[in-house]
Amino acid sequence: MHHYKDAFIDLMGGSMGGVAAVYVGQPLDTVKVKMQTFPDLYKRMTGCFMQTLRRDGIRGLYAGTVPALAANIAENSVLFAAYGVCQKGVAYALGTQRVEDLSSFSNATAGFLAAFFSSLTLCPTELVKCRLQAMREVDLKSNKDPTRIGPWKLTRHILRAEGVPGLFRGLTSTFAREMPGYFFFFGGYEASRSLLTPAGKTKDEIGPLRTMLCGGFAGVVLWVAIFPADVVKSRIQVAGSTDPMSKVLLGIFRNEGILALYNGLGPTVLRTFPATGALFLAYEGTKKLLHNLMD
Repeated sequence: MHHYKDAFIDLMGGSMGGVAAVYVGQPLDTVKVKMQTFPDLYKRMTGCFMQTLRRDGIRGLYAGTVPALAANIAENSVLFAAYGVCQKGVAYALGTQRVEDLSSFSNATAGFLAAFFSSLTLCPTELVKCRLQAMREVDLKSNKDPTRIGPWKLTRHILRAEGVPGLFRGLTSTFAREMPGYFFFFGGYEASRSLLTPAGKTKDEIGPLRTMLCGGFAGVVLWVAIFPADVVKSRIQVAGSTDPMSKVLLGIFRNEGILALYNGLGPTVLRTFPATGALFLAYEGTKKLLHNLMD
């Protein structure tokens, strides 16, 4: 029962963290997706932000919020629940008595393994989010009037046109992004927590400000490490491409240069520091609250 309780608390903590991260970071995530998929239209972050704001208002910057919430709640609830289970598995394999005694590298390994499971929940909702965020630009390229469509109608359209596999376009690139990304994410978070823990205290006693700083650092490390894979994933999902990840990656490199694989990195780094700071603050706060209520 103790293991089930821990998994439930991790799941709820991840869910609350996912909600916090979306509301803090969604506008700059929209800018990132537009810059990744339409680099010929948007050269600068500020120009993309202002054009979107002028044309579509605040609503345009929060395009795809519903699937983003679904994606982040699904991903982070599964991710953090799986992370807790994988931490126990890694501790068992290493003969470590307590999860709290795992090294930063061991925690990073647990994050790498946990991301396999969260990727399966993330891919369909992330695909719908990206298509909603880039829909205006897709219509402009096709000389069509901008389409007004919501996430549920778009999901039904994808299922009718492409079947269930259509919702999993970009799954390979999602694995390639998420698994190494979360190795750096959880490794960076635990390493920075250890570094910022005052003498005589534990990592759980560093306070909300340091928790947010550690979360922000973890998010920046993740995105810098895996950004090219994210660009490829966005291109595949927005275009509905069936080409393998390697072909899309080589096509971008040959036709647009290596810098195209980092289009949108600026808004991503700006977004991720407060967003992942809020995620870990909500996650740790929810865990403490539920442990106190259930103990």
